[in-house]
Amino acid sequence: MSARPFETDPASPSARDDRVLPTTRVLSGVLVPILVTAFVILYGFPSDTERLFAWTIRPDLTPMVLASAYLGGAWFFVRVLRERRWARVGAGLVAVTLFAGLLGVATMLHWDRFNHRHVAFWLWAALYFTAPVLVLAAWLANQRTASPPRPAELRLGGLARTVVAVGAGLALATGLVMEVTPATVIPVWPWVLTPLTCRVVGAVFCLGSAGLVVVRDPRWVRVRLMVEVETVMLALMLVALARARTDLRTDRVLTWLLVGGFVATLAASVALWARMGRRERAP
Repeated sequence: MSARPFETDPASPSARDDRVLPTTRVLSGVLVPILVTAFVILYGFPSDTERLFAWTIRPDLTPMVLASAYLGGAWFFVRVLRERRWARVGAGLVAVTLFAGLLGVATMLHWDRFNHRHVAFWLWAALYFTAPVLVLAAWLANQRTASPPRPAELRLGGLARTVVAVGAGLALATGLVMEVTPATVIPVWPWVLTPLTCRVVGAVFCLGSAGLVVVRDPRWVRVRLMVEVETVMLALMLVALARARTDLRTDRVLTWLLVGGFVATLAASVALWARMGRRERAP
């Protein structure tokens, strides 16, 4: 039987118009208020996690680092709600799937550390047991609308592409080490971690894997939003480091490497965003 008039196969070339599907927007709209609420609790009241959150987190620096990722995520999903081109947001959904999946695994591994009588725990569990599947499903469905690169699209230069890819790879490698072998990380980390919080912070680092998209696709459109999100997250993390500076172990080399790495990455992100913005505006 032939297709009905005006009915289009989502997998056909004519459907590859690079649009963001309504289902992806709906999922984004659901996640934004959840992420903003978690940010307010963890960044505004990091010492009150025993009363307000799914489990007690100590010291204060850890909940603020997680909160920074949440506000970066909220910014990302707000942009997904408004964005027309799938190319701008696709890489971010892959990183979010990894982040949520790792937190789901951490929840199962450290089930006894959570406050099972608190409503926040059940919201946490529901989110991280369903979000990896839902976000991945949204990505798979929306990939069918992805269009081929356009010849005139702005692309990263060789150096910028290398820096982004190396930085993303280092972030992913750090996060995975923290996930798989927390016992090797905890003794040298700049502040006190438990196996659970080590894996949580590791999941935050894995969000940086979004930048690996430049290995195959150096278009600026693919990483622009990722650079914006990274800037938001790193700025908040640096403020958190200043707020909770007494939590830092300043006698450890890794402390200064981490702080310096955050500052350098933030500066590089802002410089890249400004430079590519000027190229976009150029005639």
